[in-house]
Amino acid sequence: MTARTTRRTAAKSRIAAVGALAVAGTMLLTACGDQTKSGNNDSDSTKTKATESAAAALLPQSIKDKGVIRVGSDIAYPPVEFKDDSGKTVGIDPDLGAALGKELGVTFQFENGTFDTLITGLRSNRYDLAMSAMTDTKDRQNGVDSETKKKVGEGVDFVDYFTAGVSIYTRKGDDQSIKTWADLCGKKIAVQRGTVSHDLAKAESKKCTGGKKIAIETFDNDLEAQTRLRSGGADAGSSDFPVAAYAVKTSGGGKDFEIVGEQVEAAPYGIAIAKGNDQLTKAIQAALDAVIKGGEYDKIIAKWGVTDGAVTKAELNGGS
Repeated sequence: MTARTTRRTAAKSRIAAVGALAVAGTMLLTACGDQTKSGNNDSDSTKTKATESAAAALLPQSIKDKGVIRVGSDIAYPPVEFKDDSGKTVGIDPDLGAALGKELGVTFQFENGTFDTLITGLRSNRYDLAMSAMTDTKDRQNGVDSETKKKVGEGVDFVDYFTAGVSIYTRKGDDQSIKTWADLCGKKIAVQRGTVSHDLAKAESKKCTGGKKIAIETFDNDLEAQTRLRSGGADAGSSDFPVAAYAVKTSGGGKDFEIVGEQVEAAPYGIAIAKGNDQLTKAIQAALDAVIKGGEYDKIIAKWGVTDGAVTKAELNGGS
């Protein structure tokens, strides 16, 4: 997904309504009251408060009236979004969604969906935005299929919030001399469908010689691909580096997998918004900049151990 590119488990802690936004109403304050504890205190600077008000003012009136932003997400991609042992949606994206919601005075309502249907969900207005470790690419911006390069629908705009590459991982102690994508020729890889890893596997397979293509087995989510590799049904797996690193660290108590070689295809993750929703796009960009400048962004990224992928500003459509 890059990286998801491409593909991943998250529901979100919800954001308390900002007092200045009456549209959020008592309902949001009741549903999300515990989030007020993490909000800005009285010592916040006038500049920060002004930034928050500016971001909220950019929201479309229809979203202000609802007090909710519907977020499409593949909630099976730890540590970006996933269910913890209690069934709560946690991860980088849910935490950032909560922080963005606080800036905007609305609740980020994460809704689970398979990764390869999220952009379709944006086009059909099922979601207001997609936040799911989705790599910002020109193909996605332009609504172009990454393999055929044919137009398949309206594109999306991205507000970029993280950077990640793609990694290959194998069963621990059984790397079969795999270090690069070229080493996968004649072998089987398990990936999540529609991700950058999936696209990269298809592209690299075309480069294989001697009839030894890469056998690609795809799954609805990355956890299913991990299960396939763990059981011996594939020689390797691939996903975004933060996800691969988390799997290596946690699966089987760190005994199941190992990363091989270096991550490649580093690219930005973006919050995807359907083309034409410029007001919402500007609001999300302004809110993310406020979260970054206020320091909450760095706290969230450090919490999940992925500081190497941090960004310093919210860029629009920075992918290539």
